[in-house]
Amino acid sequence: VQLQAFGGGLVQAGGSFRLSCAASGRTFTSYMGWFRQAPGKEREFVTAISWSGGSINYADSVKGRFTVSRDSAKNTVFLLMNSLKPEDTAVYYCAIGAGVRLGTVNHWGQGTLVTVSS
Repeated sequence: VQLQAFGGGLVQAGGSFRLSCAASGRTFTSYMGWFRQAPGKEREFVTAISWSGGSINYADSVKGRFTVSRDSAKNTVFLLMNSLKPEDTAVYYCAIGAGVRLGTVNHWGQGTLVTVSS
């Protein structure tokens, strides 16, 4: 399985961005989602969605602002980020694996940088 992320860039605080991540290969029954790593910090969980879309989890820091969705027919996961804050600045990595919070990651995408200016 290979993951390729799209989107990212520079946005002002309060703005929105949408990231997408396309997976090639078999992803049936796997969770897909996003992590992020801010400068000088450890990589942290952002969100995960089940193959059916029936199970979705978010980090507390993004609840109510970020929305994850999945097109399982196209093996693609999306992350809509609203009301962005400077502290959301990070490299965002898509991931595929197991667990409602992707406790087990089998494959990582290459990462895409999102910069939120104040």
